[in-house]
Amino acid sequence: VQLVESGGGLAQPGGSLRLSCAASGFTFSRYAMSWARQAPGKGLEWVSNIASDGSSPDYTDSVKGRFTISRDNAKNTLYLQMNSLKPEDTALYYCVKGHWLDGSRGQGTQVTVDS
Repeated sequence: VQLVESGGGLAQPGGSLRLSCAASGFTFSRYAMSWARQAPGKGLEWVSNIASDGSSPDYTDSVKGRFTISRDNAKNTLYLQMNSLKPEDTALYYCVKGHWLDGSRGQGTQVTVDS
């Protein structure tokens, strides 16, 4: 299993970023996928998940209405569109195969929201 996140960076409050996760080494289209994040000094937090066919997206309350999860099974890629970013969104964001608590995850991509 290999998961490679990209798209992080520095954004201003109110700005947007789009994270991508390129998956390989498994049949991507058969698995639900998740995004999780870890802020400095805090534990891992679930952000969002999506079913294997792209249905049933779900979000933690703090990002509902601002973040959108999606996937392209033909490209073996998971996405997270992040709008209206807030300083509290600052974290290392991980793509996770399956359940966010115990699935395989990538190395993460850093998102920093600061003016």
